[in-house]
Amino acid sequence: MTTLSTPGPTLGVVGGGQLGRMLAEAASPLGVDVVVLDPTPDCPASTPARDQVVAEFDDVDAIRDLADRSDTLTFEIELADQDALERIERDTGVPCHPKPATLDLIHDKLVQKRALDDAGIPVPPFREVESPADVADALDDLGSPAMLKARTGGYDGRGNVPVDEDTDHAAALAEVGGEGNAMVESFVDYERELSVIGVKGDGELAAFPVGENVHREEILRETVVPARADTFVLEESREVAFDVLDRMDGRGVYGIELFEHEDGSVSVNEIAPRPHNSGHWTIEGAHVSQFEQHVRAVLGWPLGNTELRCPTAMANLLGDGDTTRDAEIGLLETVLDAPDAHLHWYGKRDTRPLRKMGHVTCIRTEDEPREELLERARTLRDGIDFA
Repeated sequence: MTTLSTPGPTLGVVGGGQLGRMLAEAASPLGVDVVVLDPTPDCPASTPARDQVVAEFDDVDAIRDLADRSDTLTFEIELADQDALERIERDTGVPCHPKPATLDLIHDKLVQKRALDDAGIPVPPFREVESPADVADALDDLGSPAMLKARTGGYDGRGNVPVDEDTDHAAALAEVGGEGNAMVESFVDYERELSVIGVKGDGELAAFPVGENVHREEILRETVVPARADTFVLEESREVAFDVLDRMDGRGVYGIELFEHEDGSVSVNEIAPRPHNSGHWTIEGAHVSQFEQHVRAVLGWPLGNTELRCPTAMANLLGDGDTTRDAEIGLLETVLDAPDAHLHWYGKRDTRPLRKMGHVTCIRTEDEPREELLERARTLRDGIDFA
C-alpha cells in the first residue's frame, strides 16, 4: 500500500445536496479537500466544500473541469450521468468510484431486480409491464394488491403506486411515467423494513450494524439501531448485504434496503450506490461515519471501524405545510437543551412539503429501551418549528 500523508488528495463529488455536505464535513478532518458539482448556486455542500462547479449533472465539459481539479471522482446522487463519467474517466485517467457502470444497474429498478435475482439474491417477485393489459396480467400472476413502480426516476415515494383489479391501470401507468417505464412488484407484507450500510474498499468489505427503518407515505421518517429483530434475522441481513456488495462495481458506501418477512427471511428492496439516509445515525452512533467510510473507500484508503458505539435513533426533519417558502426553523432549544441529542441542518434555502431539511439523532443513555430512544428522537424532532 502507498504510504498515506496529509494534506491529502482532492475528491470531486457530482452532487451537492445534504449527502455532499456531510461528505465534505467528514473529509475535512482527514485533510481531503472536496469540490462539488451541482446546478444550484450555493448548494448545501458549498459551505464545507472547498469550491463548487455550478453546472447540470450531465454537463460533460463541467464534469471534465471537476476531474481536472480532482484526484478521484464520486457521486452522491443517481442523477449523475453515467456516460459522461465513463468518458471522462477514460479520457483523463481520473478514477471514479463507485464505477459509473453501477449507475446503469441502479438507475433502472427492473435491471437492478433482474441482476439480483440472477445472482440468487432474494428479491420480491416482480414483472415488467408495458401496458394496462400487462398490469392486469401481473396482478393475476403476483397477486392483488401489488405495487406499480417507475423503473427510473422514482425516489422518496415518488413513482410508486399501489394497484389492484379495480385500479385504472392506464392512469396508474401514466402516474409513474408512462408505458415502457414500469414494473409491478408483489406486495410485501413485511414485519419491518431494514437497511444495511455496506462498504466496499480496496480488497475489503465491511458493514455497519443493521438498522430498522420507519416509513410513512413511502418516505423514511426514523431509523433505530440496532434493529428490533431476532439475531438470526440480523445475521441473514448482513449476509445478503455482503452478497450485494459482491455484485457492485467499484469502491464506496452502498445503502441496501431490505424487507424482513414473517418467517424471518429477508429480501432486497433497493440499493443506493452512495451514503444513504438510513445511515445518518453513524455520525454519532458508530466509530466512523458512513461519510468518512465513503471518503476512505473511494480513495482506496483503509476502512474504519464499523462497530456500534451505542444504540442510536435518527429522525428526519421534513418540510411541512403545503407551499414552498424560505427555510427557517425555530424552537431549536428543544434539541440543544436535550442530553445526548444532536441536530443536523442541511442548509437548504427553501422548504417544501416533505423535503428533507435535516435530522435529529439521539444516542442511548444507560439502559434506555430502544422504543423509548426512538420516541425521544421523534419528540425532539416534532418540537422543532418551521417559522
